[in-house]
Amino acid sequence: MNASEFRRRGKEMVDYMANYMEGIEGRQVYPDVEPGYLRPLIPAAAPQEPDTFEDIINDVEKIIMPGVTHWHSPYFFAYFPTASSYPAMLADMLCGAIGCIGFSWAASPACTELETVMMDWLGKMLELPKAFLNEKAGEGGGVIQGSASEATLVALLAARTKVIHRLQAASPELTQAAIMEKLVAYSSDQAIQMVATLGTTTCCSFDNLLEVGPICNKEDIWLHVDAAYAGSAFICPEFRHLLNGVEFADSFNFNPHKWLLVNFDCSAMWVKKRTDLTGAFRLDPTYLKHSHQDSGLITDYRGSNKVNEALLQRINSAKKIHLVPCHLRDKFVLRFAICSRTVESAHVQRAWEHIKELAADVLRAERE
Repeated sequence: MNASEFRRRGKEMVDYMANYMEGIEGRQVYPDVEPGYLRPLIPAAAPQEPDTFEDIINDVEKIIMPGVTHWHSPYFFAYFPTASSYPAMLADMLCGAIGCIGFSWAASPACTELETVMMDWLGKMLELPKAFLNEKAGEGGGVIQGSASEATLVALLAARTKVIHRLQAASPELTQAAIMEKLVAYSSDQAIQMVATLGTTTCCSFDNLLEVGPICNKEDIWLHVDAAYAGSAFICPEFRHLLNGVEFADSFNFNPHKWLLVNFDCSAMWVKKRTDLTGAFRLDPTYLKHSHQDSGLITDYRGSNKVNEALLQRINSAKKIHLVPCHLRDKFVLRFAICSRTVESAHVQRAWEHIKELAADVLRAERE
């Protein structure tokens, strides 16, 4: 599919989507199919030749739609709301075209910075305490997760890591295993985000959390609020006396993809101290490092050979091509990966000439 056909088919797809949304009330909300209905209706193996666009759209109507539960139907009252809107659909199209992977600031600066600013906007709309905001050098901040369950898991893992580090700093003789076997996780009996993947961490009552002795005390409690019931123990008066006046959780989460006309998946999570997250999940593979990561101006929620390092600096400063490094055993190596589907040999050759020119400059500077 070339750009010309993409323009034509894209317009047809927008028409199909608009017709679907406008006519969704007339579709049966829950499908009348049995398990395994789909397999007999499609080939047993991928076709050798492509279908026409028209045939694909026809198959969507004949094969796919009969098995779709229409979550946006006005007769859908199951599970939970799923937000959607025409602007969100258009935004998805733009995101698909740009196609950046925002795993660090350097991977796409606008991706990281827009998320940071928008999460501050949303936090202000919710009237969250200022401690949860990133602006004006605040210690807090927001980050988008895939779901509330994911945010809950992230909060528990971050809390666990924070407690382990604090206790080991105070008592170096304590091993991680010794601390882990004492840790507990509290959850409301209405919460569905039960984290069974934490191994020795178990669910218990809040009172038990405070009875495990010196290994776990009120300083070790991280409160995460992710829904009306999941956070009920935090807001219930009978539990407040255990917190000695603590008024806010350490993290807060809700799902814009349920309430704010944003397509799935967009789960907004804020923390009072973002270093609790970056400290628990920070990763430092060589290819993710960049010159601004320690500047203090950006938030990264993940977590040599001097000549080659100098060459990489020059290449990325020139901005004609973009490379990242890796470590191959003890060598600092510049990675040259063919990434775009539109790359031709001429692009590679021009890049190689550019690299050679900059390498010559680096070697000349070294000799001088």
